[in-house]
Amino acid sequence: MLSSLPPREREIVDVLYERGASTVTEIGEALTDELSGSAIRAMLKRLEAKGFVAREASERGFVYAPSVSDKTARKSALSQVVRVFFNGSATSAAAALLGMQDEMSNQELDDLEKMIAKAREGKPS
Repeated sequence: MLSSLPPREREIVDVLYERGASTVTEIGEALTDELSGSAIRAMLKRLEAKGFVAREASERGFVYAPSVSDKTARKSALSQVVRVFFNGSATSAAAALLGMQDEMSNQELDDLEKMIAKAREGKPS
């Protein structure tokens, strides 16, 4: 979904996920390359038409925010990573993640165990 966006539009959406609702000026300050306000507005208009960004009037002027929930965006991005780098295998992706156990706290590992148990409960035999 987000991966289908051109790199610059994707960067703008990423800025909005990181910073939350932002004005054109705030978005411009967060971009890696300097762009004019009109160029940013044009991209935001395209993103709004594609359904990735929503615009709202505020006392600061128009503010823009992602219209796709971060949970949906994360799931879509992870699905693409699993498809591309792990040949569609969630098991291989999980094994790679668990290979990073030295970087995980005991609490994070416990949380993963609980999520696996919960996933098993919801799965038909």
